[in-house]
Amino acid sequence: MNLSQFQRASAPLSQSLDHLGPLAELSGHWTGHGYNMIAVPDHQNGQIFRLIVNATTETIDFNPIGGPVPNRGSKQNDIFLYGLTYLQQVSDAATGEGIHIEPGIWLNVPATTAPQDPPTIVRQATIPHGDSLLAQGQASAEARAPNIAPVSTMPTRVDGKPLPLGYTDPYLNGKFPPGFDMQNPNQALVDVLKYQQQQLELKVVSTTNLPVSTQDSGGIANIPFIVQNADATEMNAIFWIETLQRPDGSQFLQLQYTQTVLLVFDEIIWPHVSVATLIKR
Repeated sequence: MNLSQFQRASAPLSQSLDHLGPLAELSGHWTGHGYNMIAVPDHQNGQIFRLIVNATTETIDFNPIGGPVPNRGSKQNDIFLYGLTYLQQVSDAATGEGIHIEPGIWLNVPATTAPQDPPTIVRQATIPHGDSLLAQGQASAEARAPNIAPVSTMPTRVDGKPLPLGYTDPYLNGKFPPGFDMQNPNQALVDVLKYQQQQLELKVVSTTNLPVSTQDSGGIANIPFIVQNADATEMNAIFWIETLQRPDGSQFLQLQYTQTVLLVFDEIIWPHVSVATLIKR
């Protein structure tokens, strides 16, 4: 018998989840609703850009990787990563048309000495426009509801100068799906929590914060067409795993997130913002 076949055999699910640390509660099937806002180039119709806002339905499936993933060290001892694969699927809430599909991986990375870093979390994703990203951050937890800061959707010029006249008109005067706040899409997440607290008497008893960004480590790689026409240059996201308690003391899990991808075309930076609230089924 070849004993080496057992070295990476899958551990019992309970052990795998233990090693996932702050990512453990992600495991499972999540469904929910949200909004997706993006400005896209519109050369085909003789326009600089077109603004699209969708109310969305969404599913995310997270599955634990069965065993440890060894990273071999040359300047320190080996480390072992644990993670989950995921598949995110987003559709237009009114038409059912697919808007986004994203396979990826979340990783729990231990503290390291080379480099000198604390424990981190990593999100790797592939998007079928021809983009791949790697983002990293540090998880935290608190015994309260999340602090959800506002997020801006407004475009800005790369050189910092004022935008040409008319560029913000669709943002300020457009018609958007009910519940969407163009000045702050994150308000939709705050409104859900407020409704749950005031109308349903639910209480957020704990929150795990999972912020990831391509700014300090990682990045986004794009095919040449994307680079030339709508370059995705940066991604910042925060996922909140929330434990909510009902009046009878029973609890359930909720996942909220906000994500901003910066697109650059026509010498302007265009925030692409997505938000959603999902429940684990």
